[in-house]
Amino acid sequence: MRDQFIKLLQRCVQKDASDIHLKSGSQPYLRVDGEMTQTGLEPIQAEGMAQIVDIILTDEQKKFFARRGEIDLSFTEKGVGRFRVNVFRQRGSVSVVMRRIKTKILSFEQLHLPPVTVRFATMQRGLIIVTGTTGSGKSTSLASIIDYINDHRRCHVVTIEDPIEYIHTDRKAVINQREITIDTENFASALRSVMRQDPDVILIGEMRDIETFMAAISAAETGHLVFSTLHTTNVLQTVDRIIDLFPSNQHDQVRSALAINLRAIMCMRLLPRADGVGRVPACEILFNTPSARKLIKDNRIAQLEMAIQQGREEGMQSFNDSLYELIRSGLITIDTGMEISDNPEDLNMLLQGIRLSSKRGGILK
Repeated sequence: MRDQFIKLLQRCVQKDASDIHLKSGSQPYLRVDGEMTQTGLEPIQAEGMAQIVDIILTDEQKKFFARRGEIDLSFTEKGVGRFRVNVFRQRGSVSVVMRRIKTKILSFEQLHLPPVTVRFATMQRGLIIVTGTTGSGKSTSLASIIDYINDHRRCHVVTIEDPIEYIHTDRKAVINQREITIDTENFASALRSVMRQDPDVILIGEMRDIETFMAAISAAETGHLVFSTLHTTNVLQTVDRIIDLFPSNQHDQVRSALAINLRAIMCMRLLPRADGVGRVPACEILFNTPSARKLIKDNRIAQLEMAIQQGREEGMQSFNDSLYELIRSGLITIDTGMEISDNPEDLNMLLQGIRLSSKRGGILK
């Protein structure tokens, strides 16, 4: 089974697939350019899945999986590559999903990220949140940001990840990467000790709970640059999700802390390229300007959408702004843009050269 498994990993790399899906009684599937694709291989039976799990997991990880029924880890096969892995049980049998981690860290330009992304890497302090659904490019974008910092700043970066995806080597920066369950027990434990590690930049793989968010805010308050992620789809949902983590009697306090320490939010969606090869991100970006800060503090979250519209000169952009630029540059088709847009009528007007004026309620040509 090991030889078959390695050949499947190699096939994933050759097809430039992002994920491998393995399920007892089913043929392996690959996700290519966002679409689930059959491999046509023989179904893997329970015995074969057990052998694959035996290859992937260490003895300690097997004990954890036996207790919990699921486990996250990273797996490296020499000469093939690295994978982020989730092993889990479903209907009493074992399934495995493996996310391929590309070893080469691409630049902002190669990833087609907005030019203002470089501002995230040059900020000295505060909280920056990158959001999107699973597979939307959050980890890849953050790796690119850390890589830029590594090229331009003499500083100490500490990452706390579950699991570690991209490996960074020291250049101008010293980078320590800590993996949950291997280097530290959990996010809370790592965040309690990180302030004693003299960091300048902290990357928290995901803000999962109140304790993680409070630790991120505390680090930002004490002059550190903090990056983290959330599984939200737009700026408004991101701010609401953070506030809703807390009991209602703490909402005012949380909004105040967020208003003071937030620097930016970038929300991402990956779209198929017009040439059919790969995907490109559409991004909504909010910078926490004085006007945005006041809206958050005063609980006028819904008006952040207008703040984004009015903040184009400061580097902000809505999803429709991003879709318009991607269509104009030929990276995505008009049909793709219209399908993904939250407001296709507005996008259609943009494509006709008509922009709604949020300041006057009229239109600009």
